[in-house]
Amino acid sequence: MQKSSFSSAGFADTKPHYELLDGLRGVAAILVLFYHIFEGFSFAEVTNGDGDGIITTLNHGHIAVDFFFILSGFVISYAYDSRWKGMSTWQFFKRRLIRLHPMLVMGAVIGFLAFAFVGFERWDGTTAPAGWVMTALLLTMFMIPAVPGLPYEVRGNGEMFPLNGPGWSLFFEYIGNILYALVIRRFPTTVLALFTLLLGIAHAWFFIGNISGYDMIGVGWTIDEVNFWGGLVRMLFPFSMGMLLARTFKPRKARGAFWICSIILIVLFAVPYIKPCGGISLNSLYEFVCIALIFPFVVWLGACGSSSDILTHKTNRLLGDLSYPLYIVHYPIMYIFYAWLIEKRYYTLEECWPTALLVVASSILLALACLKLYDEPVRRWLGNKFIKK
Repeated sequence: MQKSSFSSAGFADTKPHYELLDGLRGVAAILVLFYHIFEGFSFAEVTNGDGDGIITTLNHGHIAVDFFFILSGFVISYAYDSRWKGMSTWQFFKRRLIRLHPMLVMGAVIGFLAFAFVGFERWDGTTAPAGWVMTALLLTMFMIPAVPGLPYEVRGNGEMFPLNGPGWSLFFEYIGNILYALVIRRFPTTVLALFTLLLGIAHAWFFIGNISGYDMIGVGWTIDEVNFWGGLVRMLFPFSMGMLLARTFKPRKARGAFWICSIILIVLFAVPYIKPCGGISLNSLYEFVCIALIFPFVVWLGACGSSSDILTHKTNRLLGDLSYPLYIVHYPIMYIFYAWLIEKRYYTLEECWPTALLVVASSILLALACLKLYDEPVRRWLGNKFIKK
C-alpha cells in the first residue's frame, strides 16, 4: 500500500491507496486491448461469412470488464465508506464525474473522428447521415445510450454507444456509483453479504443457464432487454463483492504479488472456449468461477502486496495511469482495424501482425497523450474548482 499525492478524482489527497491494484487494472486494460485484436479476426470472419465467430486467443478477455467492476467496488468502498459524515451525496457524484467523465468525452470525440476517417460507413456498407452521427456524439458525451435500430445508432451493430463501444461498461459503472451512494453504502456488512450472495445466485442463473443465448458473460453492450438486465446483474455482482471484500479485508504481506496476479489473469483469459453441455453453458460456468472466486483472490493478493522495488513501483504507476485512458480510447482505432480486416479478409494474426502491432502501439501512445495533455490537466482544474477542500 502506497501513499498517493494525486487522488482518483484529480485533486490532492493523502489517503493511502493500493498501488498494485492500479497496476493490475492496467494489466487488465492491456489484455482487453489484445482481446479486441483477436475479436477483430472473429468479427471479420462472421461479417464475410467465413467463420463461426469463436475467438480463439484470449477467449475470455471480455471478463476483464468484470475484473474492473470488482476493483471499482473495492476501491470505492475503501476510499469513501469512512467519508460520508463530512461529504454529501452531490460531492461524491462530483468526485466520480471528475474522475470518469473527461475521458469519456474524449473517447466520444475520438470515436467521431475515427468514424469520419472511414466516411461514416456503417458495417453494411451504407453511409450514416452526418446529422445523426453528430447526434450520436452528443448523446455519448452525456452518457445517453442509443436504442438499436434507431437512426442515431449509426454503425448498425446495435451498440449502446456506436462511436465508442466500451462506453457501455461506464454506463453501468455510473449506475453502480449511484446505487452505492444512495443505497448500498448504508447496508451493514451482513446485509451487504446477503445482497452479494443473492446477486451471485442471479448471476449464475442468468449466465450459466444461458438466458442471453450468448454462451458467455458478454452481455451489456447494447440496450435491449436481455442486455440491460444482464448487464446490470453483471456489474452489480462483482461491484458489490468488491465492496464486501474491502470491508472485510485483513492485509497480510505477500511478496511478488503483482507479478503473480498478472500471470493469473493472463492464464485465466487464455483458456480456450468451452462447449456447452445440454442446457448448461460451461463457458459461462468457467467465467462465473473466475468472477466469483478467482478475481476476489487476485484483488486480495494484490492488496496484500507492495511495490517494494523500483521496477514494480514504476510499472504499477505507469499501468495504473494508463489503464482508464487506454480502455476508453483504443476501440475507435479498432473500428478502423476491423473494417480493414473485413476488406482484406484477414482472419489470423500471422497474416497481418505488423498492422496489429501498429494498432496496439498507436492505442497505447494515444492513451498516454490523452492522459498527459488532456485528462490530468482537466481533472486537476475541475478538482480545484469544484471540490470542497
